[in-house]
Amino acid sequence: MTATTTARPPARAAVLDRAPAMRLAAEEYRRFTDLLRELDAEDWSRPTDCPAWDVRAMAGHVLGMAQMVASVRGLAGQNVASARAGGGIDALTAVQVRRTSGLSAEQVVAQLDSIGPRAVRGRRRFATVLGRAVLPETQEVGGQRERWRFGFLVDVVLTRDTWMHRTDVARATGRDLHLTPGHDGVVVADVVAEWAARHGRPYRLRLTGPAGGSWSAGTDGDELELDAVEFCRVLSGRGRGEGLLAQQVPF
Repeated sequence: MTATTTARPPARAAVLDRAPAMRLAAEEYRRFTDLLRELDAEDWSRPTDCPAWDVRAMAGHVLGMAQMVASVRGLAGQNVASARAGGGIDALTAVQVRRTSGLSAEQVVAQLDSIGPRAVRGRRRFATVLGRAVLPETQEVGGQRERWRFGFLVDVVLTRDTWMHRTDVARATGRDLHLTPGHDGVVVADVVAEWAARHGRPYRLRLTGPAGGSWSAGTDGDELELDAVEFCRVLSGRGRGEGLLAQQVPF
């Protein structure tokens, strides 16, 4: 009798090179902060597509996440606090929202303006030193558990997270979402590449809007056309996707 073993899937790593990844990170922090500057006082209490968070809580999470990666002390402190609260991403984001809850809207904007460049530098340092290391906790994507390299988190996912929350805030407040091919289009293209690799099936995809484009692989696959931002929101779990759109991607 011959024993069979199933190879453990490799931990997910970033596809984007570090230099463009860090440029995207810096620009996304700027754009998120600029959007918050546009808000009126009543906008901060508006509900978002994340049921537990209004705009104020969402901004606090983004600020807290930037504070976490800006220094070794921030990373260690937040992770210790989240471990005491039970561990996992929900505990971590709850720590971030709680720790920033006493700030005024003006203070949130000012601190984001200050921490953004430091967060980018911190992420670059962490990725250089720890990028190939595997995160101690598995991550859930579309109901499946998987392993990530630290570089995938700090090079890619943290920028997607801020980008997606910028779309959340814009939707919640009725503000225009500033989109450009050179920034948002690169974020979306990276999402498309990962989505296609995850499902591994032939497809033809056309995404509309400033962040859009056209992609395909194989023949006789599904043909999809939708707005680029909506595509990403569906893959993030903010909308219900069918067929190939049921394949989630982490944000």
